[in-house]
Amino acid sequence: MGDTIAYVRFARYAVPLAAPVSDAKVATGRQWPLSQIDVLTCEIGTRDGLLGLGFSYTTRAGTPAQFAHVREVGESLLGQDPSGIGKVYDTLLWAGASVGRSGVATQALAAVDVALWDVKARRAGLPLAKLLGSYRDSVRAYNTSGGYLQAPLDEVKERAAQSLAGGIGGIKIKVGQPDMKEDLRRLAAVRQHLGDGVPLMVDANQQWDRPSALRFGRAVEDFGLVWIEEPLDAYDAEGHAQLAAALDTPIATGEMLSSVAEHVRLIGAVDVIQPDVPRVGGITPYLKVAALADHAHTQVAPHFVMEIHVHLAAAFPRESWVEHIEWLAPLFEERMRIEGGRMAVPDRPGLGLSLAGRARDWLLDDVEFHGTGR
Repeated sequence: MGDTIAYVRFARYAVPLAAPVSDAKVATGRQWPLSQIDVLTCEIGTRDGLLGLGFSYTTRAGTPAQFAHVREVGESLLGQDPSGIGKVYDTLLWAGASVGRSGVATQALAAVDVALWDVKARRAGLPLAKLLGSYRDSVRAYNTSGGYLQAPLDEVKERAAQSLAGGIGGIKIKVGQPDMKEDLRRLAAVRQHLGDGVPLMVDANQQWDRPSALRFGRAVEDFGLVWIEEPLDAYDAEGHAQLAAALDTPIATGEMLSSVAEHVRLIGAVDVIQPDVPRVGGITPYLKVAALADHAHTQVAPHFVMEIHVHLAAAFPRESWVEHIEWLAPLFEERMRIEGGRMAVPDRPGLGLSLAGRARDWLLDDVEFHGTGR
């Protein structure tokens, strides 16, 4: 008989940011400044003694609902084959099918799915990227955390320079303020500060309507941007496709979508698709999105959680970018290694992560299941 799941622990943490940050949604009154990241972790232990770690996250709201969902369905993991990831995923998906196959339910399952992939890679003694079939041992990395809208322009420029000096390969800044002229002023100043050779992206966080996004895109064509991110509502696939066709600057979007089905309309319509493992429901659905994107010759640049996405980007045929945001780093013992504009894939088995001892300071709730299941 093969190995089985003998232990599961779910925990909910609130990881504080060093200082609150604001994007276009805050600048226009739709959200409040972000001061912490709420994280749902899943630890899975097997009868053979393997241990896997996975996690999901939310910003501002949602993790209590995720925790409630896995608390209800999590015991059904006991006794299952941890290598049968697809079967386990479907079992949990259909256990909660009455509340849908996207959104909170699947984002909760993402923590389980990531933990199962971690177990599988650890069993093989390989980093996850190697298990998936990596194309490279490092990926291009750009920084976002230094470019938020609450920061004065001089601070944005200084932090961009610090990121580049620390080995980061590109810089992304936030745009989407009520006055587009201020966005253009800040962008021009950052481009001048960095020089034409530094890869530079902007992110509007769904701020504009279609005419405004087109005006901005035309105004910045000469800046040589790597992409304009989320210029429109996340679900406006038609509008994003129109922008991509009208502009030379690439259009990127997809981070807010929470199912494979929601990504399908964007694949082939925009230049860069940005799935997020925790939001789309785990590594299993992420790989489906990536395969569809590769078939359509669409670039993939995953959103946030660099600790997971460094592996997946390394295993994608088309060289792209991974987003460097250090907000979750305090939760883990290990650190990502960055130099020469690139983020190295950890050489440790699995994700190469373990929870830091100080994580207990941010613990809000946890639940454990032991045994062989029902």
